[in-house]
Amino acid sequence: MTAKDLISYELSPLRTSDTGEESITMMGIFHVKHLPIVNDVQFLGLISEDDILNHEMEEPIGSYSLGLARPFCYETEHIFEVMSKMANGNLTVIPVVDSEDNYIGLIKMEDLVLYYAKSFSFSEPGSILVISTSKPNYSLAEISRIVESENASILSTFLTSTEDSNEVQVTLKINKRDINSIISAFQRFDYVITASFSEYEYIDDMKDRYDALMSYLNV
Repeated sequence: MTAKDLISYELSPLRTSDTGEESITMMGIFHVKHLPIVNDVQFLGLISEDDILNHEMEEPIGSYSLGLARPFCYETEHIFEVMSKMANGNLTVIPVVDSEDNYIGLIKMEDLVLYYAKSFSFSEPGSILVISTSKPNYSLAEISRIVESENASILSTFLTSTEDSNEVQVTLKINKRDINSIISAFQRFDYVITASFSEYEYIDDMKDRYDALMSYLNV
């Protein structure tokens, strides 16, 4: 999955001739706090709601004195990179450009979140196991080998760590309802079991979260 697969064409970019009021109205309609400014196909920068509110609403945004940020992603970039750029910039949208840096569309955070929500293994039976180990000792190959030694498989995995810690947490979705033997196996290899969730607890919790997300996005 690359950036071009999630481009939204329903939301048009702003022009320098658009007023602050028109820009704020557009943001409100689509529930975003950022919009790209484009001159024909040239991407000029990203303007935020705060940028507009700090200027005269009746004036065209092209007259604003702004040091516009220019975050963007290429249409060929992987979705993981897109998510990283949006998170680092705390953005609600990110412009997408082609190989010649021409603007072709944007990706909304809403669509990116929906993609992840729908792509996660909701329908697969199994359980969740969270283990902790030191960064030098982390090995996905070893973790997979331990799980497979108990006649199970890893359906998905997430890695969580911070720069100021030597620990790493690994969240595993495993295709087995009873994971007591897997927990024992990890403990024999000196992994710390941070948390575990049965299939039913996991499905109920994730369903509640998913329903809450859908309710929020439909507001």
